[in-house]
Amino acid sequence: MADLRQFKLPDVGEGLTEGEILSWLVAVGDTVTVNQPLCEVETAKAAVELPSPFAGTVTELLFEPGTTVDVGAPIITIDIGGDAPAAAPSAAPAAAAEATGSGLIGETNANGRTAVLVGYGPRSTEARRRPRRNGAAAATRATAPQVLPEADYGSGSDRPPLLATAPDATVKPVRHGGLETGRAAEAHATAADAAPAPVTSSAPGRGALRPLAKPPVRKYAKDLGIDLSTVTGTGAGGVITRADVDAALATPTSPAPSGFGAETGNRDTRIPIKGVRKHTAAAMVASAFTAPHVTEFLTVDVTRMMKLRERLALRPELAGVKVSPLLFVAKALLLAAGRHPMVNSSWDEAAQEIVVHGAVNLGIAAATPRGLVVPNIKDAGRLSLAELAGALTDLTATARAGKTQPAEMSGGTITITNVGVFGVDTGTPILNPGESAILAFGAIRDMPWVHKGKVVPRKVTQLALSFDHRIIDGELGSRFLADVGALLHDPGTALVF
Repeated sequence: MADLRQFKLPDVGEGLTEGEILSWLVAVGDTVTVNQPLCEVETAKAAVELPSPFAGTVTELLFEPGTTVDVGAPIITIDIGGDAPAAAPSAAPAAAAEATGSGLIGETNANGRTAVLVGYGPRSTEARRRPRRNGAAAATRATAPQVLPEADYGSGSDRPPLLATAPDATVKPVRHGGLETGRAAEAHATAADAAPAPVTSSAPGRGALRPLAKPPVRKYAKDLGIDLSTVTGTGAGGVITRADVDAALATPTSPAPSGFGAETGNRDTRIPIKGVRKHTAAAMVASAFTAPHVTEFLTVDVTRMMKLRERLALRPELAGVKVSPLLFVAKALLLAAGRHPMVNSSWDEAAQEIVVHGAVNLGIAAATPRGLVVPNIKDAGRLSLAELAGALTDLTATARAGKTQPAEMSGGTITITNVGVFGVDTGTPILNPGESAILAFGAIRDMPWVHKGKVVPRKVTQLALSFDHRIIDGELGSRFLADVGALLHDPGTALVF
């Protein structure tokens, strides 16, 4: 007998009200187990996978990928009755869940607690890799890693290549209503000399196979109004890269995207405001019109810093980590914040208090395919230079891969934005909401500079410090910025801090 249960979209962050379903990881008819990922959802803060609170058979997917759903709305129906094989939980986990007041995800137990994330409810299976939708095909999948083209995630030496499992032409994509879903679509690849036969569907506009491209490339193409079905992939296995999208955009005969008719040439493109971009826009507007911003600028000769960087990169303590200019800026900021603790503070309007934070949670503004995010390194001041270098590398790699979690973007106390990687000298950054200072770090250039009474070429950069004038007055902001500049000009100054 059918026993249908609906899973409602939970609040996976802190007071979020909606989320966009990026892709389904299951299809109608699939058998799922407790905690198996059902779909990938993008909220205002991050993209997360939602685990199943039930074991059973999927009977209905209530929303198409790309749909924005309110928190609390049902998104999937699962039949937990009949002969659906469900992993039998042991008595111990069940008893522990009862004792701690935990329940299945999305359900409220007798103690009134609603579990919404992985780990809140009893896990009935062993720790293992994500279940495959097609067991027989998954068993034959090639496991040799391949390096995806750097163009998939943009250019720049900072961006490490991404490893992916080599696609297997024998793997069949899992479909929902004629469309490939989630990672099943990405796993699909054609044989070397054979093109896949088109799949027909009764639903309009769903006849063709979904083009092969990584999610950031799909987002990039969507933002530009490029139909990926018209783009030829030059990546490994026919994967469409960011460069392919750029080439299609530059081609004047590129077909117009859906909704714009058959015209070619110049056209308007409408991009929905949602997800990270919507949250960022609201936060920046609130910050700009709440905190009185003041920005100060400082030009610094960093020739000594760049020479020290070359020497430190050879040290065994820093083997395996990237010794970047940003590392020196981060360390200088942390040392200066220790001397001027009021810079590391927040304005509490409700309590009418200034909160001076005991720890520096250092935020790093990162441009990702999903928009600007500001993850932070918790209590960064306690880290050694090597540990700080590793933390910066992990933070940026995770952000660019779109895997930053909401907890990693909350609780920041001061931020650095590295505009120099784009060849920009400086700017007037807007404060991250809840913080009182943000430091912009510009490009390092060879410039004529007066050194020891002579004009010679030196390595020069520009710093810009924006701060909340309710907390930081001009003197404090100037002293803090001067200290950061002094540490970058002569790193040996750190000995007296």
